[in-house]
Amino acid sequence: MEWFRTSNPLVVFENNSVGLLKKQIWDAELEEIEDILKQYEIPSEPELGKAGCYIQNTPRVKCIEKRKKNDIVFLPIGCTENHGMHANSGLDTFMVTQILEGVRRYTAKKGYEVNLAFPPLNYGGHPYHHVGMPGTVIVPKEVVEETLIYVMLGLWNDGYRKIIMVNNHGHLWMLESAVQEFMKRFQLPGIFRVLDWHRAVREFFIPGDRPDSLETNFVHADESETSVAQLMFPDMIDMSAVQDAEGETFLPDGHFDTSVDPFRRPHRWSEGEGHFAIERHATPEGVVGKPSLAKPEKAKRPIAAILKYLTLTVEQILEVFPAGTVPPVEKVTLRSAKEMEPFLKEPFSEGWKSVYELPYIGPFQKL
Repeated sequence: MEWFRTSNPLVVFENNSVGLLKKQIWDAELEEIEDILKQYEIPSEPELGKAGCYIQNTPRVKCIEKRKKNDIVFLPIGCTENHGMHANSGLDTFMVTQILEGVRRYTAKKGYEVNLAFPPLNYGGHPYHHVGMPGTVIVPKEVVEETLIYVMLGLWNDGYRKIIMVNNHGHLWMLESAVQEFMKRFQLPGIFRVLDWHRAVREFFIPGDRPDSLETNFVHADESETSVAQLMFPDMIDMSAVQDAEGETFLPDGHFDTSVDPFRRPHRWSEGEGHFAIERHATPEGVVGKPSLAKPEKAKRPIAAILKYLTLTVEQILEVFPAGTVPPVEKVTLRSAKEMEPFLKEPFSEGWKSVYELPYIGPFQKL
């Protein structure tokens, strides 16, 4: 396989459409990055309460009109979590919603507006080492998974059969589990993905020597996250209260990676506990890293990269499966095309059946 290489030995890109897109962002001049952000209208005010931006704040007639052109829906996943004295506890939620709002604005101007759903989790699941931190609200994993499974089911029933959860928080394994359980339980044709957006563009969080590069590796409430927040919602950040802090580990380094897996180490950070002190004891500041180094300019290239990648994702899905179509029923489920025919019709059209009338099959049905 041919690779696109860079001056940073940790950064290579595959020779395919995704790798080429990333390489273009990597090589882009600062003026080009600014132009990309302008196309997506970044930064902008949050649109959670702005009419016509999310399914839930748009008249249903308009929702149906949009869905018939583009039936992809993004589900932003955040949490409520202590991000230090300088930052807001809803940082993860606002970060992902504002990224997706940028993609919605861009695709709307291009004539294929992507759909956004309100965040299904305002709190979220958490790793064990967050236990006991004030400002961090921990929801049991079963609640996270079941909530997402039935949000997906309801969206599918309404004709949104391409569902992409875009994650901005450290509970990825729960989201992956929700997708797998959803498919085992219901066996519905569609496109269902979980995207940890930081990892999707991890190359752009690796420290470098360019003027707009980050100086430290991405961990938590640190230079990386604070830089993104300064770019996207600066009024929610108070740098006069910023504190740096470092975690405490008990074993030699090299086994566990940091938040976006830049070193390709044997373990992701979430694959163990006990080898380091929990947050309450090691970093009661709510920070792991150096948010004092944050600058909004350092976030512009990573944000440009995720905006362009999410747009590519939308375009490639619609190219293969235009609005109203799904992958072949008999290749992605154990159901028959004939059985699924009424359930795949436009809701309330002649002969349509609700997914809640669909019989369970297989051993994984919820009892």
